[in-house]
Amino acid sequence: MPDSPNIPATRAFGAQIDFGRTASDYRAYRAGFPPDFSTRLHQLGWASPGSAAIDLGTGTGTIARGLAALGLRVTGIDPAAALLAEAEVMDREAGLSIAYRVGSAEALVEADESVDLVTAGQCWHWFDRAKAAAEAHRVLVPGGGIIIAHFDWLPLASNVVEATEALILAHNPRWTMAGGTGLYPAWLRDLREAAFVDIETFSFDMDIPYSHEAWRGRIRASAGVKASLAPAEIA
Repeated sequence: MPDSPNIPATRAFGAQIDFGRTASDYRAYRAGFPPDFSTRLHQLGWASPGSAAIDLGTGTGTIARGLAALGLRVTGIDPAAALLAEAEVMDREAGLSIAYRVGSAEALVEADESVDLVTAGQCWHWFDRAKAAAEAHRVLVPGGGIIIAHFDWLPLASNVVEATEALILAHNPRWTMAGGTGLYPAWLRDLREAAFVDIETFSFDMDIPYSHEAWRGRIRASAGVKASLAPAEIA
């Protein structure tokens, strides 16, 4: 699937990334995974009502809410307490109940074979992937599954995303996330090496409208801007 949560205090492209600094913009301007995504998971049989799920790198809870709306029992895990606080506000607004805790994908507290589904939305690249995959495999019940998902902007020739990435790089040349395609073949190897089998993928594109103000907020809430730059550079 094609945006980006979150590991605060993570080293990447030579800078310290703290998504907790982006919490207000994150909640206001980062479009969450669309309802069509959760619907497809349900149709494929990958997310079943009544199942126990943990959402790694949950951020403001966008995937967690989608799963809860389907009737799953969801725990959201993230290192950034500020993002989890925003998630709880959004849950109340949506009339949904999700349990949250500060934690990391590489050191889960869940017991062995205790969870039906593990999800990771827009965050797998921030983890120690081998450790996260091994932990996911440990906590999943036999026959359980893991879903690694992304909701990415797509830089195409002369579109606003391409121009935006050029602007970010002009102020933050250490940023390494430009030029994405929304596809991550390396994640398949991560799962296979962690002993996962029956691996499947799907993707689809959607047009997501943004006003000028909303796009500016969305960009502030990204790793290359508010999560890593000083205030003057952000401005």
